Amino acid sequence: MRRLRTHLAGALLSVLALSLTTTACGGSSDAASPAPAAASTTTADRVEPLDSTPRPRLPVTVRSADGREVTVEQAERIVPLSGSLSEIVFTLGLGDRVVARDVTATFAQAATLPVVTRGHDVSAESVLSLRPDLVIAESTTGPDEAMAQIRAAGVPVLVVEGATGLDDVGPRIQTVAEALGVPSAGEELTRRTEERVAAVAESVPAEKDEPRVAFLYLRGSASVYLIGGRGSGATSLIEAAGAVDAGAESGLEKDFTAITSEALVKAAPDALLVMSKGLESVGGVDGLVKIPGIAQTPAGMDRRIVSVEDGVLLNYGPRTDQVLASVVEQLYGEGGAR
Repeated sequence: MRRLRTHLAGALLSVLALSLTTTACGGSSDAASPAPAAASTTTADRVEPLDSTPRPRLPVTVRSADGREVTVEQAERIVPLSGSLSEIVFTLGLGDRVVARDVTATFAQAATLPVVTRGHDVSAESVLSLRPDLVIAESTTGPDEAMAQIRAAGVPVLVVEGATGLDDVGPRIQTVAEALGVPSAGEELTRRTEERVAAVAESVPAEKDEPRVAFLYLRGSASVYLIGGRGSGATSLIEAAGAVDAGAESGLEKDFTAITSEALVKAAPDALLVMSKGLESVGGVDGLVKIPGIAQTPAGMDRRIVSVEDGVLLNYGPRTDQVLASVVEQLYGEGGAR
């Protein structure tokens, strides 16, 4: 989720607290509410590796997103520095080579690995203590001093461009697969992922009117309430679910804008897309509708909330089809924003 953190830089002083526990949109605090929120769907807390384990063919030289040429001599001790990158490595079938994880990699197969980040900052000392032969980072991974220290120790560092939408799923998988010497596995995983995403998108009910969905970033403990606009990263996911990104469509050009009654009235969302921990942080649906302006929107009046785990919502990786399926079920299932 570092890409999201980058979008929020300057607007947030707190770091993301990520979880892979889905919050039911009509959670425990709302069980007695007369109008239920959208149905809850659990995204599996495991990744699904390819059927066959690929054999890396190394060395390879690849171009990193930071402009460097990176030569990978071996990949026996890999450190992926984001949850999304960890998912890709494990799903390619090379999870047994991963020796550490970022705090956002909380899926079951990675859960017991040592964490090499503090908050969301990389600890160079922790990484180097594990003697990695390859570090895979996001373009937003930092701090720069830590990354420079890792490179200075002679460890190859591949930087992968961050994801901003569904179109980035395939290129990210292929970039990682090429660096690991398994390009064929990357092609297979890309096909599988794109086919699954397409199948979910095709399952969207034909609606006379597309629901308007606003993506909200919430951190109640820090009084941070933001609405996503163009570039928030949620637009392609919302559109794949057969809906309209209400924030972007209403003219919000910034990635995120502080929630105001005026902005919400203009966006007029039929449903609100939120991260599960964010929803918890404001006291569930009951607390969410108390935020000024929320209760006056169609979504607030009908309590139409779509909640997805923080750790996977905008990862745009091998589990994106599950995320999309969750969004579709909550939007169009019983009690959803239909």
